Amino acid sequence: MARFVVLPSLIVALVIGAYLVAANAKSNGPTAPAVTQQIGEAQTSVAATNFQGADTAMQAWYAQNGTYAGATLPPGSGVVLVRADAVSYCLQAGAEHEVGPGSQLLPGGC
Repeated sequence: MARFVVLPSLIVALVIGAYLVAANAKSNGPTAPAVTQQIGEAQTSVAATNFQGADTAMQAWYAQNGTYAGATLPPGSGVVLVRADAVSYCLQAGAEHEVGPGSQLLPGGC
């Protein structure tokens, strides 16, 4: 008789425990809003750093050639040079771009 009481009680306890673990994972796990916000901020910071390096390379090219046309970025810069002409260029990384020289990061592609 004791087995018939203990087994359902154990199952109920396991179900409640699983529910509590799942609820905790939603608010503290890797998909929690605070975590995803911090990941987004970190990705934006990395992109900004990559764009700064690319801007420096573009300015060095311009200083040597008097134009941005024909410029290339160092491999592994994390930024793609989408277009470059005599007086401007457009750099893109992920979901952000910059029209240079001297522009801010903007959402979307070039």
